[in-house]
Amino acid sequence: MGSGVFLGMDDLDPIAICSLFEEWDPQTERCQDDPPVYRPAGEPATAAMASEDIAKLAETLAKTQVAGGQLSFKGKGLKLNTAEDAKDVIKEIEEFDGLEALRLEGNTVGVEAARVIAKALEKKSELKRCHWSDMFTGRLRSEIPPALISLGEGLITAGAQLVELDLSDNAFGPDGVRGFEALLKSPACFTLQELKLNNCGMGIGGGKILAAALTECHRKSSAQGKPLALKVFVAGRNRLENDGATALAEAFGIIGTLEEVHMPQNGINHPGVTALAQAFAINPLLRVINLNDNTFTEKGGVAMAETLKTLRQVEVINFGDCLVRSKGAVAIADAVRGGLPKLKELNLSFCEIKRDAALVVAEAVADKAELEKLDLNGNALGEEGCEQLQEVMDSFNMAKVLASLSDDEGEDEDEEEEGEEDDEEEEDEEDEEDDDEEEEEQEEEEEPPQRGSGEEPATPSRKILDPNSGEPAPVLSSPTPTDLSTFLSFPSPEKLLRLGPKVSVLIVQQTDTSDPEKVVSAFLKVASVFRDDASVKTAVLDAIDALMKKAFSCSSFNSNTFLTRLLIHMGLLKSEDKIKAIPSLHGPLMVLNHVVRQDYFPKALAPLLLAFVTKPNGALETCSFARHNLLQTLYNI
Repeated sequence: MGSGVFLGMDDLDPIAICSLFEEWDPQTERCQDDPPVYRPAGEPATAAMASEDIAKLAETLAKTQVAGGQLSFKGKGLKLNTAEDAKDVIKEIEEFDGLEALRLEGNTVGVEAARVIAKALEKKSELKRCHWSDMFTGRLRSEIPPALISLGEGLITAGAQLVELDLSDNAFGPDGVRGFEALLKSPACFTLQELKLNNCGMGIGGGKILAAALTECHRKSSAQGKPLALKVFVAGRNRLENDGATALAEAFGIIGTLEEVHMPQNGINHPGVTALAQAFAINPLLRVINLNDNTFTEKGGVAMAETLKTLRQVEVINFGDCLVRSKGAVAIADAVRGGLPKLKELNLSFCEIKRDAALVVAEAVADKAELEKLDLNGNALGEEGCEQLQEVMDSFNMAKVLASLSDDEGEDEDEEEEGEEDDEEEEDEEDEEDDDEEEEEQEEEEEPPQRGSGEEPATPSRKILDPNSGEPAPVLSSPTPTDLSTFLSFPSPEKLLRLGPKVSVLIVQQTDTSDPEKVVSAFLKVASVFRDDASVKTAVLDAIDALMKKAFSCSSFNSNTFLTRLLIHMGLLKSEDKIKAIPSLHGPLMVLNHVVRQDYFPKALAPLLLAFVTKPNGALETCSFARHNLLQTLYNI
């Protein structure tokens, strides 16, 4: 039994438990205070223990300070609003000598309660581990930063030297990062080894604040001769996107001691992946890299492969659902073949990899003696390709290592090339944003070219007056054509913004608002590009307002059918139709949070929506920040 850990019912072992209290009698194979227990010959002592005895021991453990200095309130469902609510917690903290770990998961702590708990922590200089995930359930977003600030100040005043800080599953958003920013920069975190911020809704802004705080922590700790040596970083499901990931990559490159990085489901594309790859190359001790469910494409796959060639300690690579495609997979296979001697797990599932590339990956792991799992499920191998892959692995005596191929998408020769072209188009649009701005500035400064008789100018840039400002506006020679159908076919924030103010009119004109299914389709495509960026957010909400106001005001529009179909497409309601749920609920949830507050929204629909958003659902759990905001709004309607 590990020191400093309270055991759950599944962990209970009579020998370990009784030895903890020095009560185990090896002669009778039972605790000294237990009455004799009948058990058939040969039956182990663990099986003979009555359930009530186990429950009794569990209760005793819950009241006992286990070696290692851990005090746990985990999962008690405590609602700590006031100082009075928190008095029992404070009493136990104050009376606990040598407190090294405090577990507050699964409770809800308000501002006042956090303040008095922090006061109790001011005398706990030996505290090293703060397990504070999921401790703000039902709290207003505005309550979380001051609560975190108080707790952080308590730790700083105590002179604690933290080893682990876990604030996962707290939907505090970017503002919440400000709540523990000072703590991260303080001497209390100079010794930090594990930082866990999974599923916190930090966003790009929070990612940048976090990166700056870690960099400052490293600078200050280095000045004292003991640089920050962070080993484990967890920040999955945070909507960091490229900018947030790039900022953190810069911090990782400075720190250089990482052993595990977990950043799944963050909307990171190849620029962010490339930045992370470059940072990983400066962290030679990396053992676990988990970037599941981001979007590498070939560019990101190749960049990451180059880094993998330089690392020697990597044991786990999880690039599942990262769209590395065949070229990226071949590049990664090349890196695996030439190194990674300690590799235990390679996950390239659901990456649109074709048969030949998958076989190259299989051949690359032939000499990996420690490999425990190769996951290539959900790719495009086809039935014959799956058989060939299994044969190859069997020829290496590694058949048991290969994960199930039950979700293989089947072989499709054309699908990948088309998909790659689409991705490259999307990526090029991002790269062209700055170029477009530079071109416009240059054209404003240029003189109109001279025209010869009967000739059209090669690149007309004659100036015309902007009707609003009266200032000269350039006429571009080849504007990128964007219409509503282009946006709806491949939605992106850039395309939406290029439609300009007319998008609201276009969405209403070109959507049959009497048909709930068509309204749902348009709603989800517009909502899918929702971002925190002010211009994108405004464009999305304006378009949605125009669409839904028109739909709900249409006498032939069935509001109940609309909501039902919307829930089905979001994966929150089962249907006999084979409808694939949308990949991310963040945008739709954020947009719904706006819609339900508008006058045009039928308030009679709120209870039904509330019921389905409240139900446990894996897709909703990945968007806890957006879900939390919507639930708060629905409760107040």
